[in-house]
Amino acid sequence: MTTTLRPAGPEERRDDGGRARTYEVCVNSRPVGRISLATDAGLGPSAGRIADLRIDEPDRHRGRGTVAALAAEEVLRGWGCRRITVDVPADADVALRLAAALGYTEHSRRMRKELTTRPGLPAGSADRPMDAAEYPAWLAAAHTEYVDVQVAHGMARGRAQERATQDHARLLPDGPASAHQSLRVLTHEGTDVGTVWVTTYDPARPGGFVMDVQVAPEHRGRGHGRTLMLVAERETLAAGRDVLGLNVFADNQRARGLYESLGYRPVGYSLHKLLL
Repeated sequence: MTTTLRPAGPEERRDDGGRARTYEVCVNSRPVGRISLATDAGLGPSAGRIADLRIDEPDRHRGRGTVAALAAEEVLRGWGCRRITVDVPADADVALRLAAALGYTEHSRRMRKELTTRPGLPAGSADRPMDAAEYPAWLAAAHTEYVDVQVAHGMARGRAQERATQDHARLLPDGPASAHQSLRVLTHEGTDVGTVWVTTYDPARPGGFVMDVQVAPEHRGRGHGRTLMLVAERETLAAGRDVLGLNVFADNQRARGLYESLGYRPVGYSLHKLLL
């Protein structure tokens, strides 16, 4: 039997060079599922993604998904993509095993924690709102950090700079006073040691989300990162939310260990693979 992809509709084109198309997965011309492909909105046209892959129940466990995923790689190579990404829920064991067998590795993971009680802060630590005078310097540093991290993980520098500018302008139009955003400064024994930015409302996500955590270099290694996460949980609860999420890159083992020790658990993985 031959498994192939057959276009299920016209290809979509975006002004920024992005592309998207849905295909029927066919066995000897008989439809057995669907796969949706697109270029990655974050990484740009040189990166493709499997946006969705579904095989009909009667045809599962017969290798249809594997062949469809391999065929998708050929389509994306034809689009000029040099890498492919896919997001997989943490509880989708079959999909995770398939991705591993096809050579995908973890790029980042989404983690989440259910919040119940307002945590206390360690002795000597306190937090306060970031004020308007502090905001410009924080924004410049946050912009630089965002760009450097995204470039290190595969995004073109120009695109990273554009996205950093757009995201900060969209979420923080009024600086520290922006709606549904909490910018807090952590002090320890009277000295500023770090900052945390939490968005407390986003229709695309449940609960709050940690956007940025920074400990000043000269104060690292003293537990202030953990304290900043406790501040983030307090702010989320104060906003009436009982879930806090975050994203962590696979190569940031230290941060992942911190989040796990605080009770955060994976809810999804972003996986990637180079297209040679």
